[in-house]
Amino acid sequence: MIKESGINITKAAFPAPFESGLEYNPPTRGVWNIVHTGMLIPESRQIFVCAQGCLRGVILTAAEMNAMDRMSWVTVSEQDLYDGTMEQDVIDGVSDIINRLEEKPKCVLIFLSCVHLFAGCDFKMIIDELSALFPQVHFIDCYMTPTMRKSISPDSLMRKQLYEPLEKCEKKPKTAAIIGCDRATDEASELVKIINSAGFELLDITKCKTYEEYLSMAESSLNITYIPTAKPSGEELEKRLGTKHLYLPLCYGYDEIEKNYSRLCTQLGVKTPDFSADREAADKALATALEIVGDMPIAVDYTALPRPLGFCRLLAEKGFNVKRCYADSFSEEERADFEWLKAHCHDLEILPTVNVKMEFSQCSEKYLAIGQKAAFFCQTDNFVDIVAGGGGYGFEGIKRLAELMAEGAVNKKDRRKVIQHKGWGCESCL
Repeated sequence: MIKESGINITKAAFPAPFESGLEYNPPTRGVWNIVHTGMLIPESRQIFVCAQGCLRGVILTAAEMNAMDRMSWVTVSEQDLYDGTMEQDVIDGVSDIINRLEEKPKCVLIFLSCVHLFAGCDFKMIIDELSALFPQVHFIDCYMTPTMRKSISPDSLMRKQLYEPLEKCEKKPKTAAIIGCDRATDEASELVKIINSAGFELLDITKCKTYEEYLSMAESSLNITYIPTAKPSGEELEKRLGTKHLYLPLCYGYDEIEKNYSRLCTQLGVKTPDFSADREAADKALATALEIVGDMPIAVDYTALPRPLGFCRLLAEKGFNVKRCYADSFSEEERADFEWLKAHCHDLEILPTVNVKMEFSQCSEKYLAIGQKAAFFCQTDNFVDIVAGGGGYGFEGIKRLAELMAEGAVNKKDRRKVIQHKGWGCESCL
């Protein structure tokens, strides 16, 4: 039963309330993987070098998003591990693929796998050799290494490597870039409005149509990240290209939102606007949603919002019946929200998503779920289908979430059909 795996927040430890062990992967596929993220580089091609079992998943991802024309692979055999030819096999395989293409890609993302790391493969030598053979192609070293996720997740590493081709150049004044997001930031958000009103051009990889346009992101004088897994991308670009990096974490506390905007305005050299109307609009949207949702219990999961505890706290403060939060661990950014919820929401349950017992979870109540994992575990068709914040930010993002909650409470979705699509927002052949 589900309660065997969950724990009341008053008894939960921060930041890791659950022990690691045998894991379960629920069939919720909306979260982007490394294939989806790599496809953001226009006019690029991905080449995966790994065993057949690993290849199956990435190839199906490309096939489902109708991008097989940008995907190739090299199979690793057992013999490759001990005959001393691993590096040369990668070079030969990638070279053969490129030589067969009528139009050479401008950029190739080469993914090595866990087995290459275990065998001590010299990836730098591979990239150097291929760069000499194909000087017109930019090669990026990428990694499909889920066994290393305890140090840096493949997702975070992929977001960092996404900007590896950008080279140091003269900065373009009045230019800012949003870095590391796999979907465009809502144009109606205060974040975008502030940048635009300051006279800055806003760059974003999600809007790049050509490789040259993508490379021009190196000219940005300010890089902004707000998704936690994107933060290393901004830090790396600041170190490598000298581009000022500003981390404005996606959050749901009104005061923290305004502090983020104040920092942004200071960096842009403009006066911080009055956000009273924006606060009121968010409050009004939440109040309207509360009238519709009523006492319906609410569950929030970490794949929907990077800081689920922060949103749980906001909902609790506004009178919603938030009862479950699905997350396996929490970031330091959520400590204050954790402590507040621990003191004020004694009925809130924290539940894991990867614990093997969750395969047998049951739910008798009718929940409104925020996120696909919450919808799956609560077995509800009343849910908000959103991943990684969905491009929402600030007060406008909260307003939009409130509207989606109201809609989700009234209109059911086909849960089984919706959550099986890989890459929320990507094209799907299903």
